Amino acid sequence: MSFVKFVVVGLALLGPAFSLSAYADSQNLGGVTLFRIGTGGHSGTYYPIGGMIAHTISNPPGSRTCEDGGSCGVPGLVAVAQASHGAVDNIKGVSSGFFESGFAQSDVTYWAYTGTGTFQGDRPAKNLRAIASLYTESIHLVARKGAGIKSVSDLKGKRVSLDEPGSGTLVDARLILEAFGVSEKDLKVRHVKHDVAAQQINNNNLDAFFIVAGYPVKSVAELAFDNGAEFVPIQGEPVQKLIDKYGFFVKDVIPANVYKDIDETQTISVDAQWIVRANVDEELVYGITKALWNETSFRLLQNGHRKGEAITRKTALDGIGIPLHDGAKRYYKEVGLLK
Repeated sequence: MSFVKFVVVGLALLGPAFSLSAYADSQNLGGVTLFRIGTGGHSGTYYPIGGMIAHTISNPPGSRTCEDGGSCGVPGLVAVAQASHGAVDNIKGVSSGFFESGFAQSDVTYWAYTGTGTFQGDRPAKNLRAIASLYTESIHLVARKGAGIKSVSDLKGKRVSLDEPGSGTLVDARLILEAFGVSEKDLKVRHVKHDVAAQQINNNNLDAFFIVAGYPVKSVAELAFDNGAEFVPIQGEPVQKLIDKYGFFVKDVIPANVYKDIDETQTISVDAQWIVRANVDEELVYGITKALWNETSFRLLQNGHRKGEAITRKTALDGIGIPLHDGAKRYYKEVGLLK
């Protein structure tokens, strides 16, 4: 087995949460550059999308060229999608150097870069840069069937998971509760990932949970299919006030039958963005950006996940509130998306 195959197979066996920093801080091994993408929980949307993107931008030594029907990724690059707690965790990981890149919500990214909002009092993460805006993340408020939860206000007195600390979901759930005049003290709060929350609903140990992700979310789909679930709409005057106060929120709709027997549901959403550290090599990020928007990559994303259909070059710069990485900027100028 070649050294490259040994490393890739070894990482697969260790699992996505394994830290590649155990190999090298610069992630360059015998001509192989390792590039980590911080994603989210295994049953969310970040993780499968991260896996597909890692595949499209990778091109280990010995691979066939793009012209020969092989990889259209960056020569010598092995990208790996790593599980994490989510957006806040990824931002901290990218800023500190634990990850080279990661996925995060547009709101959380902006707050981290400016040291405002949920990062008020923290040192602004001025070393964050954007590669692309990927797709819209819908805020799901999922309730146990028969729990009597028809609105956000009905959550009072209920057992509700707001997701784990370090997740973007927790940040947005708190903003929504505040907008509707619901205090965390009014709830029996849990802090678990959505896959665990879905299991707890199945076992009648939880009444509702929030998850911010591109639909369909695997854990929610399984819950709806197995025992049924209800979606709680996030709508009305409090939503408009939320949008007016925080421009990164937009009104959104989760279509009917994305999840079994669940009707169209009004909600709000944010954008999922791919971020990177400013000091990551410009030529590398240029190559990664170019590989992301290659026609072969586009087809893989379109066919690999429902949210992959929403990842298009024409929306690559939508909603970005932090500077682009110089390598990404160079690519977008070449293709006419930037002047």
